[in-house]
Amino acid sequence: MYSFNYVKPGSLKEVNDFLASNPEARPLAGGMTLIPTLKARLAQPSHLVDISALEELKGIEVRNGALVIGAGTTHAEVARSTHVRDAIPALAELAFHIGDPAVRNCGTIGGSVANNDPAADYPAGVLALGATVVTNRREIAADDFFQGMFTTALEPGELVVRISFPKPRRAAYEKFAHPASGYAMTGVFVAQTNGGIRVAVTGAGPGVFRWSEAEAALAKAFNVAAVASLTMPAADLNEDIHGSREYRANLVRVLTKRAVARLAGR
Repeated sequence: MYSFNYVKPGSLKEVNDFLASNPEARPLAGGMTLIPTLKARLAQPSHLVDISALEELKGIEVRNGALVIGAGTTHAEVARSTHVRDAIPALAELAFHIGDPAVRNCGTIGGSVANNDPAADYPAGVLALGATVVTNRREIAADDFFQGMFTTALEPGELVVRISFPKPRRAAYEKFAHPASGYAMTGVFVAQTNGGIRVAVTGAGPGVFRWSEAEAALAKAFNVAAVASLTMPAADLNEDIHGSREYRANLVRVLTKRAVARLAGR
């Protein structure tokens, strides 16, 4: 681990000012990705800016018909929130199955979304639900936010403040988890929203993406048969010692069928 300076601002404004004047500084919330990265000497920030205690980044509420979650809210808090369970049960279930108890009680939704790990769970929920990522500078639609492996629309010094989720008519998340890490080897989030059907896939490719063919098929007939005959192209998917591209392509179809079956039965 390289040496760095540690600061703990008392307000979001102080954080914004510090990041603006220290371009090599990095914000620290749960640290579930950043700390291992520092230990492996894969990053060398000038400062760690501790934002974990900022009340401005915490909280869960229903506002103007949308579920609003502060970026500093932990996965465990999302999982047990009655607001989340009532508004979007699938999102609470997604949070409950992230990693292990230590990760869920330290990791934050804002950190996960900003990091955009290709096997993370939250990006699938954010994209499928058509959420809006609110930063310290602007609002970014989910379709514009995720831009590939560990890449987002965030600019230097830009910080996720909260995420606003429109309430779907119904939604479900199915994941095939890696047995050691709990990361999604493949995860599929299916949502029936006021704007139509949205299907988001995580873990299978270099980044979260929407499966447009499944969306079109389900828009015509929302049942398992509508996606049973679909084939996910394997050429651009991930491949490693845990599963081939073809294996993950099949997982996308199988998990989509499971999510639709759960929803069609409600």
